[in-house]
Amino acid sequence: MNKNEFQAHLANDIIPFWNKMKDGENGGFYGYADSNGVPDKNSVKGVILHSRILWFYSSAYLLLHQSGLLEMAEHAYRFLIEHCFDSRYGGVYWSVNSDGSVADDSKHTYCQAFALYALSAYYRACRKTEALQSAYSLYHIIEENCKDGGGYLEAFHRDFSPASNEKLSENGVLADRTMNTLLHVMEAYTELYRADGLKEAGDSLRYILQLFEQKVYNKEKQICDVFFDKEYHSLIEMESYGHDIEASWLIDRCCEVLGDNVYSAKMQPLIDGLAAGALVHGMDTAVGALNNECVNKTIGRQKIWWVQAEAVTGFYNAYLRDRSKSEYLEAAESVWEFIRLTVIDKNSGEWFESISENKTAALNQPLVHLWKCPYHNGRMCMEMIQRLSQTTRKGDSYADAR
Repeated sequence: MNKNEFQAHLANDIIPFWNKMKDGENGGFYGYADSNGVPDKNSVKGVILHSRILWFYSSAYLLLHQSGLLEMAEHAYRFLIEHCFDSRYGGVYWSVNSDGSVADDSKHTYCQAFALYALSAYYRACRKTEALQSAYSLYHIIEENCKDGGGYLEAFHRDFSPASNEKLSENGVLADRTMNTLLHVMEAYTELYRADGLKEAGDSLRYILQLFEQKVYNKEKQICDVFFDKEYHSLIEMESYGHDIEASWLIDRCCEVLGDNVYSAKMQPLIDGLAAGALVHGMDTAVGALNNECVNKTIGRQKIWWVQAEAVTGFYNAYLRDRSKSEYLEAAESVWEFIRLTVIDKNSGEWFESISENKTAALNQPLVHLWKCPYHNGRMCMEMIQRLSQTTRKGDSYADAR
């Protein structure tokens, strides 16, 4: 692996594909594109998708310093601010129609977190005070409306009265709390703390790290349990290898940005354990890629696009933490090779969402939808460009890299 491979893929494939998704008529970006990359101009526009696009262009600009990237970020920002925020109850909606009118006015903590994440990155790119103010409005929404005595709840109606959490539940369970939402609230707060360094956000990060250590991380299995009731009883026997390897490096990143030696030391066993567990239990050595999950002792053999992206970053991060463990470097290289040969759509430059056991992509997979975005694969490229540009562990710090 070398940084030029990732830089070329980012610049020649991912960015040009997403540039074509810009909606010049109604604003924002198209919410759906078919397997040929042809957008449905009347499709619903997910707020998570738009937030991730805003984060992507803002972060790409911070790395590459190309004015066109900032212009795309501005385009995404305007749509998010003008159409996705609820002026009456605060926060952002779940989705809007193609013209920006409200489609689904429900509120979800996960969705609030990604809008906050995006606005924090955009503020870092352009230093517009209004963007930071909007980010902090979402921080307070989450802390005041989505948090209870035990952590963070998830699903709400428009006025933030409690709702059922179908949107972030699966496999026959209905969760009050999920590891996934907690992880991305932490990620969003990390970006906010990087942008402004407010003590309040730092305190929230320490609180979330404690929740991971005390409630979410399963030390015996070296995994994060996934779905919980309000008292953090796990609702299903499930290992999510993609979330575990993603959490390993995002928690490491959080500790770096927070700069708290006590918490860095406290979280080290968790960070290392998650990477080790994903490697030992999740890697499909026959094809050199990371399995998605194991539910009730049955491993799903499909290879999911975002899981592979997180595997490259996460395993390489584990290698940088301890360069004597070459198995992590080998795993990162193996997964990247699988991505290059199998996951990247040679026609569009975007990634196929799902690859079967026989290493083929199913026909007619959409390349864009609510959850299919440039966040995972774009972030992997940016992370690897920065990490492969450095020679020491200290130099790999994301907090110092930009």
